Parts: sequence; structure tokens; C-alpha cells
Amino acid sequence: MSRETPRPISLTGPELYPIVPLFFQACYFYASSQRKTEKMIAYEKELNPEQCRVVMEEGGPLLVIAGAGSGKTRTLTYRVARLVEGGIPPERILLATFTNKAARSMLSRVAALIGREVGGLWGGTFHHCAHLTLRVHADRLGYARNFSIMDSEDARQLLNTCIAECGVAVKSEKFPRGEVVGEIVSLAVNTEAPLPDVIENRFPFFSHRTEEIAAVAERYRDRKKTLNVMDFDDLLYNWRELLLHFEDVRELYAGRFLHVLVDEYQDTNRLQAEIMDLVASRHRNLMVVGDDSQSIYSFRGANFENIMRFPKRYPDCRIFKLETNYRSTPEILHLANLCITNNENQFQKTLRAVRGQGVRPVLAPARNVLQQADFVAQRILELHRSGIPLGQIAVLYRAHYHSMEVQMEMTRRRIPFEIRSGIRFFEQAHIKDVTCYLRIIVNPRDEMAWRRLLRLYPKIGRVTAEKVWHFVADRSDPQAAVLADEFTKSATRPAIQSLTRVQDTFRLLQAFAESGPVEMIDAVLRSGYRDLLRERYSDASSREEDLIQLANFSSRFASLADFLSELALLTNITENDSQEETAQDRVVLSSIHQAKGLEWTAVLMIWCSEGMMPLARALKEPGGEEEERRLFYVATTRAKDQLYLCYPLTDYARGMGHLPVSPSRFIMELSPYSARAKDRPYEQWLIDDEYA
Repeated sequence: MSRETPRPISLTGPELYPIVPLFFQACYFYASSQRKTEKMIAYEKELNPEQCRVVMEEGGPLLVIAGAGSGKTRTLTYRVARLVEGGIPPERILLATFTNKAARSMLSRVAALIGREVGGLWGGTFHHCAHLTLRVHADRLGYARNFSIMDSEDARQLLNTCIAECGVAVKSEKFPRGEVVGEIVSLAVNTEAPLPDVIENRFPFFSHRTEEIAAVAERYRDRKKTLNVMDFDDLLYNWRELLLHFEDVRELYAGRFLHVLVDEYQDTNRLQAEIMDLVASRHRNLMVVGDDSQSIYSFRGANFENIMRFPKRYPDCRIFKLETNYRSTPEILHLANLCITNNENQFQKTLRAVRGQGVRPVLAPARNVLQQADFVAQRILELHRSGIPLGQIAVLYRAHYHSMEVQMEMTRRRIPFEIRSGIRFFEQAHIKDVTCYLRIIVNPRDEMAWRRLLRLYPKIGRVTAEKVWHFVADRSDPQAAVLADEFTKSATRPAIQSLTRVQDTFRLLQAFAESGPVEMIDAVLRSGYRDLLRERYSDASSREEDLIQLANFSSRFASLADFLSELALLTNITENDSQEETAQDRVVLSSIHQAKGLEWTAVLMIWCSEGMMPLARALKEPGGEEEERRLFYVATTRAKDQLYLCYPLTDYARGMGHLPVSPSRFIMELSPYSARAKDRPYEQWLIDDEYA
């Protein structure tokens, strides 16, 4: 009688499921036996009472509202240490973060606290945890387990291929490139919103191409599965699909993780929140930590309602508040507490300072934007002379273009700085593109400007641009040559339409040559460059604002030549100083979004003006004003010792000259005459008017 060969047990299949509880039970007893050799943590001595209550809580759904500078990371770290010290195997803990750096930092601190490594604990970004799950179960979704992960460049190239395969690339010039289509698809996935709604709300100038964009998106999904690849959004989406539609997979992970902890919960999108709910669905030991007052990433798909509705999703949850601030002086915290009070949709909290009395925040109105830049640069030098390192000083702003004049003034004064919100203003691609048109008007034999400009147009590649340039260069009057009939015939037939557009643009520019660079920059935008921005960049509106600001700045010069000469000089200074600055202590110039989570000894906020902070276009979004107020709050809480709120009293508006500017509504709300403050004596307010 023959004997059947025993079938090996799969380490990932259903045969493993009955073994899992026994395995973790063995881990539990092993961990318990090891506790005697580990050092015990004196939680009451090492934590404040607010933190200690969170760390020592047994379990269940927990919502921790962690105010700015309140020791959120410390609380999470000690919470994980306490769980492990209490006998929970690390393999049964999931710690989801937004950066690998944050996860590594917390896990290394846990290891230092308990005296041993915490191997097996799932600690990392949501995408990292998704990757671990999909490597085991991707076949359930039609992928092979050896799938590849595309980076952003791979995704862009595949999307461009899909656009070509769908036959839409040559139908019209006003169709978004792969990078922009990718942004549209990503927002739809992360917000769980229909693709047409995303286009209508965020990219309305492509509404007439909705069907074609949807076809490209569908083709992109099919191609990824055929190629056995996933992009970053697929990792989250497919993780959610596994947990939602495969009960055995959900039960495996819901049973495995006894405790689930989520950092920066206010920044989660709908997908991430739903995934965490599913993973914690059996034991319901879900602790989420965040600050609703620092929820500022809706443009990336973050859902503010995740943290606000947590008590509704978990009616039995316990809410803890960390309100003891270790970062800022009482004066700065008083201002921060006041500035957020007008938000109706929030968890009420009041930050309390541990530190002693400090310097009162300063309100610094300036006559115009140039004097604002002058004040900022001068104050930085004074702070540095007083002993504050340049690296401990930050200039914060709502939008990247707000920093233009400050960049210029700091460059002139040779103050080293680094930009966290992007590259230097005048080095940005769209700034260089538009100034190329102006350079050619001043010097029609500017070869580099011609080559860059021509490559902006469809059907003009390197070879065609070379032919057109030689046609212009060989003529005695290049400007006249551009407008001649022979110009459109100087290259191949497919390029004729684009060369005709070049001619139309230069006719406009020459008509405005006497009017100055303001009208000329506007002419470039109207002649098709605005459409090009929308086709190429997902942040087209911000780039257009940059160009409007560039036009306003150019109005201060007597001639177009003077304006371009100044740009060239500033760029030359920047290039000469770039290597020297790498070894120097440098002031940080940053958008408020990029500054979140960071701190500096002194913070100077610029453009605290209505229309700039809050940003006018952001106010048109649902919930826009409250998110802008949260941005203001985030900026104020970055300062440890000194805070300056700066704004110009006038600003240049094209065609209208210098107009008065109102201070931000968020500053006006701090006024002793505001509705919330009318019963408080003026002496309690922390704003000084030191610079007029």
C-alpha cells in the first residue's frame, strides 16, 4: 500500500492561519520570561501627567490630541515601550507613520528604553506596511508576488505611453501631460472621489477632456497589471482592497495586530483611515495621535474629517489632550492660542508653556514689499550678531513666490540661505521660460534664449530648433526675420503651426515693447504660455502667480534692459556663492507647509496680508478659511523665542499703481477690538508695533 507524500505547509497560505495564535502565544510567554532581564521604565518620573495617562492606558480606541511641541513623539515612543514591557510581542504591534525617518527614530528610542531591539514590530510608513502585505497576497488581486514598484518618473513615462496609445496626444495641444494626469488619478484614488469630480473641482480647464483623461486612466490601470507593476497609490489602494474583499486576509491581520498606533492622524486620507480601521477591527486597540489644528494638507488628499469624526466612528473612544508645550515661550503660545480660536470645527485645547517669560511677538508693517524685505534682512543680521546661528532663523510664507523680494535682498547682502519650498525664485523653469522672450526682444541674437524658447512649442525638437535658430542668426535684422513669411518655412512642415504661434507672440511683444515688461509678461501668458503651464504642471496656478509677481516686480525698473540686467546680476551672485554656502550656516526660507514639524529660535512670517495669508484662491475651497487659519497657527508655533509678523502697507497692482494692503484677517482677529477680544484689556495682547 503506497503512502502519500506529505504536502509541505505554506508559510503564507490558509494552512498557517490556525497556527498563528499559537505562534503569538509562544512569543508572549517568551517575552514575559525576558522581562526580568530588561530595565524597567519609571514612567511617572520620565513623563508629564498628560503623557503618562496616554502611555499607561490599557487599550481600546484612543484619540490623542497632541498640541504643537507637546512631546507627541515621546508619548508614542513610551507607549510602544510600555506595551512591549507589558508582555505584548513586538510582532503584534503596528506603528504607522508618514516617514521612515520618524519610524526609525521611534523604534531606536524604544530599543534604548527597554534595553533590547524590537525586531518583528511593523513600524514604518503606510506604504511600507502595504508593501509587506502585498508581497504575500498580491496574487489575490491578479498580480504576481514579484511585482515591481514604480517611482514617480516610471509612472510619468508609463502615463505618457498610455496617452499616446489612446491616441489623444496629437488631437489637441490642450491635453495634460503624464505628470498632470498622474496627479489627477492620484487625487481620485486617495480621496475616493470620482475622476470627473476631481477634474471639475481641481482642474476645471480640462473639463472638456474628461472622457479622454478617463480613458487614459483606465489604460494606465490595465497596463500596470499587465506589466506587473504598482505605483505608490496602488500600494494603499490594493492593501485596502485585500482587507475589504478577502475575509481570510482581513482576519489574519486583524488577529495578528493586538495594538495599532497611527502617527500624524490629521494628515491621513480616506484610504489610510479605512485601512487602519480594518486592521484594528478585531481587537479595537487603535490609538491615533494628531493635532486637528495642524491639518494643512487637503491639497494632497488628506481628509480633515478623519480625526474630527473619530469619536463618531468609535463612540467608546477615550480622548486625551497633550497641552503642555516644551518649545515656545508663554508669549508666543498666547498668540497661537488666540489665533486658532475662531475655527469652529476643532477640538478645544490651550497650549501651556513650560518655559519662562520671553520676548513678545512683533507686528512689523512696512511701507511696501521692498521695505518688508529690507526689514527681514536687517533683522536677521541683528539676530545673528546677538548670537543666534543663521540656521536657527527661518522666514516663513504661504506661497513660494512670496519670498522673491526677500531672496533678492538676502542675495544682495550676501546672507547665506537655503530654500525649502522649492528652488530659488529666478532659477525656476517657468521664470526662465518667460524671461527668454524678454531677452530676445532686448537682444535678438541671444542664442540660448532662442533655443530654450523654441523647445517650448510642440513639434519643435532639438534639430528643428537648430534650423530655426540658424535662420534667425543669419539675417541682418533678426526681429524682422521672425515676422517674415520665410520664418515659418525655415523648418519642417509639422512645425509650421508652432512657428506661426511664435510669430503671433512676438508681434504682441513688439507692440508692447514701449510699455515695459509688465505688459510683455502678460502678453506671453495670454499667447499660450498659460495653457502650457496647465498642460505640463500640476501646480500651474502657483506658477502663474509666480509670473504675476515677477511682472509686478519688473514694474520698478525704468526699462526692460534694466530689469533683465538686474536678474542676470542676481543670478550670477547666486551661482558664485552656491558652493561657499554649502559649508555655511544658512537661514531657512520655507513655505509653511514645508515647515510643519520643525522649529527655530526666531521665525519671521512675511506677507501676513489679506489675500496672501489667507491666500485668496484658498478661500474659494470648502473649509478653506479654517485650513488657512490652521496654517497661520502652524507657522506661529514653529517659533521658540522670537516671532515677527510682517506685511507691506502697499503693493503694486498692474494698471492701478500702488494700492493699500490690509493686514491678514488672522492678525485683525488678534486686535483688542475684535469680537472675541473686546472684553480683554489691551495690556494682555502680545503684539508690539516696532517697525513702521
